[in-house]
Amino acid sequence: MTKPRRNDFLIPFLTVISDVLALEGAFLLSYWLRFYSPVSRYYEVTLGVPPIASYLFASAVFIPVWLLVFRSRNMYGTRRNIHFSDEFFVTIRLITISMMIMMSATFFYREFSFSRGVFILLWLTSCVLVSAGRFLVLEFEKNLYRGGRELKSIVIIGRNATAENIYKLFSAKKVLGYEILGYYSDAPASPSSPLAECKYLGEITRVALDLSSLRIQSALIALSHTEQEQLIELLRETEGKNIEYMMVPDLLELMTSRVRIQEIEGVPFIKLKDIPMTTWSRITKRTFDIVVALIVLLIALPVMVLVAAIIKLTSTGPVFYVQERVGLDSVPFSLFKFRSMRIDAEQKTGPKRATKDDNRATLIGKILRRTSLDELPQLWNVLTGHMSIVGPRPERPYFVQQFQNKIPRYLERHRLKVGMTGWAQVNGLRGDAPIEERTKFDIYYVENWSLVFDLKIILKTVRAVIFGEDAY
Repeated sequence: MTKPRRNDFLIPFLTVISDVLALEGAFLLSYWLRFYSPVSRYYEVTLGVPPIASYLFASAVFIPVWLLVFRSRNMYGTRRNIHFSDEFFVTIRLITISMMIMMSATFFYREFSFSRGVFILLWLTSCVLVSAGRFLVLEFEKNLYRGGRELKSIVIIGRNATAENIYKLFSAKKVLGYEILGYYSDAPASPSSPLAECKYLGEITRVALDLSSLRIQSALIALSHTEQEQLIELLRETEGKNIEYMMVPDLLELMTSRVRIQEIEGVPFIKLKDIPMTTWSRITKRTFDIVVALIVLLIALPVMVLVAAIIKLTSTGPVFYVQERVGLDSVPFSLFKFRSMRIDAEQKTGPKRATKDDNRATLIGKILRRTSLDELPQLWNVLTGHMSIVGPRPERPYFVQQFQNKIPRYLERHRLKVGMTGWAQVNGLRGDAPIEERTKFDIYYVENWSLVFDLKIILKTVRAVIFGEDAY
């Protein structure tokens, strides 16, 4: 019998070791900062310096508790496949929870009084050291995958458009840590299909037979809702066998993904749709938008003045470009941008989405669009309340009319304010990217909004602006 692959041990083990070393270092560093560093000159130690043994004992007791808290949120899983910003906020939240547990426990421990200054320093140093350690492990993990090591062997089941997208994603991004062995389907894909580059392993009924010989660890199922019988048969044939199944929902399943059961006085109701934000959530997001917009506007003001001068000197026409866009509740508003195209850009073609190497853009306009500096005037739209810092990108009424008639649930993206940046954009769906894919990401954002989610998108936006190549 073929031995199962063991590629799910190293990374979790290294992550645990990293956290233990980081937390122990945080205890020792906090102790030193409070009692022996120059900080102690400004915050005098009045009750004497406690023995370090007490803090070492505390670390031995509480670090396992912290690890359990981390484990409860699956922070030691294999193939985290995330950007550092995704994990950073979760790490800070779990460290805060762990600190609260520790402070509560020490309150009842009367034999020794822990310094409040150490608690504050411990929170800060833990956030820094644990995050730094996890960043290094994540980079090490990515390098392993790039080198073809510790890969998880997967197969694709199906040969539709979803299966093609899966193959393109996993074959292009080796850093995800998966090795595609091939695909199963009733028949081979056509020569023009992206799956033609992938190995055809046979009909779906062969999956159970190949589990051992191919050492398949996971199957990515891309079957439509009309192929449920094949899926049921596949599950039946692989009963008692160790394989992970992950199903990619088709459009119909995507449309019903938010169905929930809510019980009121014993009566069950099926909630097909929910309001994405409460009143307090709207107040929080609006406050956040105003604060961030004012800060960015103050910082970027010299750059905006310089950009305006360059536009005026290098091309004829106004500095700003005002265009009607569709916002919250499908209400139109005037969006402001730095003009990046000729004033007659759509005189012959009519409304047209921007494309790569668009010949309508001016010389300075190409630079502005590549660096997203042309979007800075939209800070005014944020301050006036028509836009948010984060949200689905606004479209022109002409395109909205087209998209709403051919893309299911397209108008759902207008249930929140449109934004300067969004979940779709930081995932590479900018410019003339398929609107169907952008809509999926936009709807996900609408249905899963949180302030932490906004912060994560902002961090990803900064990274995308600096390193991205899909802005045009």
